[in-house]
Amino acid sequence: MTARLLYVMDPMCSWCWGFAPVAEALIRQAREAGVDTHLVPGGLRSGSSALDASTRRYILEHWQAVNQATGQPFQLEGAMPEGFVYDTEPACRALVAARSLDPQRAWTLLGMIQQAFYQRSEDVTLPVKLVELAEQAGFDRAAFAEAFSSGDTRSATAADFTWVQDLGIAGFPTLLAERNGQLALLTNGYQALGALQPLLGRWLEHAVNA
Repeated sequence: MTARLLYVMDPMCSWCWGFAPVAEALIRQAREAGVDTHLVPGGLRSGSSALDASTRRYILEHWQAVNQATGQPFQLEGAMPEGFVYDTEPACRALVAARSLDPQRAWTLLGMIQQAFYQRSEDVTLPVKLVELAEQAGFDRAAFAEAFSSGDTRSATAADFTWVQDLGIAGFPTLLAERNGQLALLTNGYQALGALQPLLGRWLEHAVNA
């Protein structure tokens, strides 16, 4: 019997930032039952042009709604300044690179990217910033930079995006439970820990004891 969780998300998705404490608790719950979690960056959006004022205002209103619903902190002042291109591929690719080098440390980098973007208004679309954060997370700077820019990592990131699209996942965060190749949906979208903990507990009991 093989069992694992699949956490499908994007480090620049505000609801995923809102869900971060819930995800951490659920991942810990699964780990204590002997079930690991695989991180899948899903690719929220790609952009080639700077945000206009109305789109920026809409996104910041969305952030305020996430803050009110989840309590997660957001720094709105100075966020996404003029000229900002909201492309989440580099941050997703950083997680894929981290996952290939040290899957456990990739979770640390995820948290650091989210904190940099949402709490400090840093531009995590920039490779130099992502390499800096990876070094702070404990990765070798040169090894991470090489992995981040490699063709293999670009292909693996694109493959993750395609897998998510082919599965029909339309929103993040999404948490899937996989047992012997069969997928079960635990949540698509934000839910509080109180709703998900017993659901995951029942699945773990069945998966581990079957």
